[in-house]
Amino acid sequence: MNWEPWTGCYKISDGCTNCYFPSDWGTGYDNVNIGCTVENQALADYRLPLFLSYPIKRRFIACAPLLEEIDLTPYLHGVDHVTVGGETGREARVCDYDWVLRIREQCVTAGITFWFKNTGSFFRRDGLVEKVNPYKQTSMAKALCIDISDGKRLF
Repeated sequence: MNWEPWTGCYKISDGCTNCYFPSDWGTGYDNVNIGCTVENQALADYRLPLFLSYPIKRRFIACAPLLEEIDLTPYLHGVDHVTVGGETGREARVCDYDWVLRIREQCVTAGITFWFKNTGSFFRRDGLVEKVNPYKQTSMAKALCIDISDGKRLF
């Protein structure tokens, strides 16, 4: 049977150690993409080892909202994709373009796809912080042309 793709993203915790997987799950289904969100290094160091321990065939990491520089290098084995996005809203914290580019470089080195989803409400680039209209955050990120798909379908 050919199933439609399904994608879910979670804040993985210790409680997920008792997650239910169907009896025919094995290492996962080809059409199911499961992701883990990390906003900073402390959460990456806590959540990603747990995430990588679960039987999941297609994994991605969502650094959203990206609140500080994160080194994902120790966790990119067995991951297919990384998405990055800034925080949105009136009380949003700044997303720094240098942080985004460092994560992108980690993905280049690991040979995995990367998508810069949105800038967030406050975006620092070249030392200047810009308040970005909510309707332009995605298009501004896309205009920077830093996504890596290598012809692969992004999640």
